[in-house]
Amino acid sequence: MSKELPYIVPSPQSEAEEVFGVHQTAQEFYQEVNTRSEFKQHCEWYHTTAAQNRRDLAKMRGELNIMAWFCRR
Repeated sequence: MSKELPYIVPSPQSEAEEVFGVHQTAQEFYQEVNTRSEFKQHCEWYHTTAAQNRRDLAKMRGELNIMAWFCRR
């Protein structure tokens, strides 16, 4: 006497959970890519702005300081 094993059919609920799990993972991945891209753009902007500010400071230090005439002690 041989017993037949029943064919296991995945339930619709487990299929839906798998699909939603894959979707959630994909959404998290794209969110991470977007966050890193925005951070990279911010860093590039920051370095560009800092370089410009250093150039402006060097230029201002080379200029004549007129305000010092009014603040003599």
